[in-house]
Amino acid sequence: MYYVKAPAKINLTLDVLHKRPDGYHEVEMIMTTVDLADRIGLEVREDGAIHILSVDRFVPNDHRNLAYQAAKILKDMYRVKKGVSITIEKNIPVAAGLAGGSSDAAATLKGLNVIWELGLSLDELAEIGTKIGSDVPFCVYGGTALATGRGERIQELPSPANCWIILAKPILGVSTADIYGSLKVNEIKHPNTAQMIQSIQQKDFDLMCASVGNVLEDVTLKLYPEVAGLKDQMKKFGADAVLMSGSGPTVFGIVDHETRVQRIYNGLRGFCDEVYAVRLMGDREPLA
Repeated sequence: MYYVKAPAKINLTLDVLHKRPDGYHEVEMIMTTVDLADRIGLEVREDGAIHILSVDRFVPNDHRNLAYQAAKILKDMYRVKKGVSITIEKNIPVAAGLAGGSSDAAATLKGLNVIWELGLSLDELAEIGTKIGSDVPFCVYGGTALATGRGERIQELPSPANCWIILAKPILGVSTADIYGSLKVNEIKHPNTAQMIQSIQQKDFDLMCASVGNVLEDVTLKLYPEVAGLKDQMKKFGADAVLMSGSGPTVFGIVDHETRVQRIYNGLRGFCDEVYAVRLMGDREPLA
């Protein structure tokens, strides 16, 4: 069995510029990886089949699974005769705005590149990832990046200032399509992406906290007041900055001092079952 780590991502900024002729939205967002990860196990099959194994009942084990789609695309593109059994050990909450499914697909692409001996570069794998989903190219690279276009054009950034991230996911699922569909692009208050990039380049923690912003947040908070309540609690418990990741419903807090992490974590556990205290990873992992 060959194992690959599939880390979660958070959006430090998420901006929508306009709606494109193809129906997608033109976005500009800064994403970074955190130390909460699924574990993908890959085992070559001689019968040519693709099998998904997961104990999480919310993870589909057929063509709807993005890891399955990643394997199928690679197999078809490179006429691979062998198959694969893909074991998904979920640690990232499902439908949480943390790109768990996209990260599983990216890890599958990287792992199959090794066990099927395809010899593809990171750039080639990221390009294949665009066929699966908008977040997959970023997840192939990992680290910290400015993502533009539909989210598939990736410009690498250095890792931000070292800090803790508290993640909290309420018990509800959010449809990304519904959130984007309810967004009024002409009423958006845009985050300062350039200022966030400056804070990352200078490793300026305070400026990073001052620069977080997500234009989807207002839409989700109106539709799901539980998310707004969770955000208020996280601020109250003392996080330095609080933001929703992606289209939600996960809320994250940025925390500078480790002494406050446990207090915030314990406080949130009273409101929410799924709470995680993790480090910001922020650096790309080399291709195996």
